[in-house]
Amino acid sequence: MNSPGQPQTTGPAPAAGPRGAAFLLAQIGAHAAGRFAERIGHLGLTPADVGLLRMIAGQPGRSQRALAEDLGVVPSRVVRLIDGLEGKGLVERRRSAEDRRNHELHLTAEGKRTLGAVSRAAAAHEDALLAALDPEQRTRLLGLLQRVAAEQELTPGVHPGYRARG
Repeated sequence: MNSPGQPQTTGPAPAAGPRGAAFLLAQIGAHAAGRFAERIGHLGLTPADVGLLRMIAGQPGRSQRALAEDLGVVPSRVVRLIDGLEGKGLVERRRSAEDRRNHELHLTAEGKRTLGAVSRAAAAHEDALLAALDPEQRTRLLGLLQRVAAEQELTPGVHPGYRARG
């Protein structure tokens, strides 16, 4: 029973949730991934599609095999992923002049236009996600996260979700 002047309580206090940095990173990461997927959904893309487009744009002409190695997946997985992007008219395969067994990957003109739209959506996404931070805090956070990622030996620019999708 509460004493006079004390607020009424209706039951036990809620249990405190996880408060560690690892949990917060996972929570914010899941939230950010979901919101990003919403932002690019109107483009007919998934976050996995965006990652592939960025990797191809960053190294035009890379082979499917090299892309598979960079992603840490079997080549047949990359074939399926590229099939989808090719079907949307965003990527084209070209036979390698050096090794006719290999296909080189290139963005189409539509792929380049789409990647520009993705870049604008990604900038808006980051601004919304980090709205609580001033520019100096954003820079500091980015540096700290890069340091953690490097220490964990994560491959820069490659989301570990490609491996999980098998």
